[in-house]
Amino acid sequence: MAFDLHWTPKAEEHLAELEKDQAKLKKVRKTLGLLERDPQYPVLNSHKYDSLKGPDGVDIWASYVENNTPAAFRVFWFYGVGAGVITVVAITKHP
Repeated sequence: MAFDLHWTPKAEEHLAELEKDQAKLKKVRKTLGLLERDPQYPVLNSHKYDSLKGPDGVDIWASYVENNTPAAFRVFWFYGVGAGVITVVAITKHP
């Protein structure tokens, strides 16, 4: 099942900031493409992020952009609002 990506204003800011780093932006776009197709695609290593909750207490998930890299980037997201929708919350360095 394919998903539509929706964005929080903060996630849109993060994506705009990445325009300065084309190599990182390319990796993020690849991750977002995989996320649209299948959020559980193995290379994404998507997992619930227990220390954060979304609106109305929904689970926040983290997916890898990079791994085994200092300050590796992650995409934080949740399922919804609506069927077939993933809302991207943030694109940032792993906390």
